[in-house]
Amino acid sequence: MGARRASKDSGDTDRRIGRRALIVGGTAAAMGTAVLARDELGRLWWRTPGVEKPREAGAVDYRGARWVAASDANWRRADRPDDYGIDMVVVHVTQGSYSSAVKAFQDPGHRAATHYIVRQDGHVTQMIRELDVAYHAGNRAYNERSVGIEHEGFVDRPEDFTDAMYEASARLTARICARYDIPVDREHIIGHVEVPGTDHTDPGPHWDWDRYMKLVRRARTARA
Repeated sequence: MGARRASKDSGDTDRRIGRRALIVGGTAAAMGTAVLARDELGRLWWRTPGVEKPREAGAVDYRGARWVAASDANWRRADRPDDYGIDMVVVHVTQGSYSSAVKAFQDPGHRAATHYIVRQDGHVTQMIRELDVAYHAGNRAYNERSVGIEHEGFVDRPEDFTDAMYEASARLTARICARYDIPVDREHIIGHVEVPGTDHTDPGPHWDWDRYMKLVRRARTARA
């Protein structure tokens, strides 16, 4: 979600062929009828029609998060980080209430959703598994390589960014960085506005990046 500069589809808009598809296609072309390497097949067997990789319903990636499923029209199934490496966290602001964000992400016509939403009271909701690609950045390559986190509020209301929200979000981001060995810096923890080609302005001028990064580093160090 987040404030926009102009009306534009915010889904997984870049339709370039993914890295895994290129690898498989190139390998198949080079080998003809030969069998693909065993480790490659191990990562790809679930993509066969009628076969799905086993998953636990309602499972969350962040302890303490509540699971509320987004519409499957707002994300696509993946096997990250095996098929797409994760090296970035993208910070969003909902431009509305928590409940309105949940409703939007459950709407198949919305064409966008983040992995997580952090409420003003610090409660964390997960709506898409981290191993899947959420349509949150408006840039396919960034969608594939990142985890998206929404924050309840409006970009022009600094009072919406509460202490509880900053602290809870920082702990979440620190955990994501630890899980995927993401550097805790502003090259890898970015705002939606910094995604190439985006028409959004969130998290906006009132998001305190210095404070947030200090909290993420503190949480990351404490966990280490």
